[in-house]
Amino acid sequence: MQTHLALLRGINVSGHNMIKMDILKTTLQNIGFQNVRTYIQSGNVFVDTDEENPAKVGFLIKQEIFKTFGHDVPVVVINISDLVICLAKNPFLNDKNLDTKKLYVAFVSIVLNKDSINYLKISQFKPDEVRIDGSWIYIKYAVGAGKTRLDQKYIEKKLNCVATIRNWNTVNQLLKMYDEKQ
Repeated sequence: MQTHLALLRGINVSGHNMIKMDILKTTLQNIGFQNVRTYIQSGNVFVDTDEENPAKVGFLIKQEIFKTFGHDVPVVVINISDLVICLAKNPFLNDKNLDTKKLYVAFVSIVLNKDSINYLKISQFKPDEVRIDGSWIYIKYAVGAGKTRLDQKYIEKKLNCVATIRNWNTVNQLLKMYDEKQ
């Protein structure tokens, strides 16, 4: 049995794609996922399954959400090692004056290459800063996430992928939830 973390994009935001977490939990259990747990209302769902392929897990969740709730919700699925590596490799943590409230991670559905940073045209978003590593885009917003055009829609358009963004506190809490299960 393997634990996967499904990061759902765009649910329960500004009154759109509303899904109650207890109903989502039951829905996913009904299609065979076990030990389904959620963290906050923004679409962080842990599931246990014999299925090892994260893309297949994401497809099953996406398909069931559409069937049950009528919402076409993009899903990025990661595992514990992805989360541990993501937390360990954040290049902005070396900054002594870092305000972690302005630190975010975009999880994307593809493995990024060294040219991906060029496709994002980050210079347009100064003083926001971005670093790319694997399937993560580390973002340090100068003012805040609500005051920038460097959002998931922009990332998806420029990189032709699915992206979902989580703040640094949420990423840390998700790792704690993984650890609590162990």
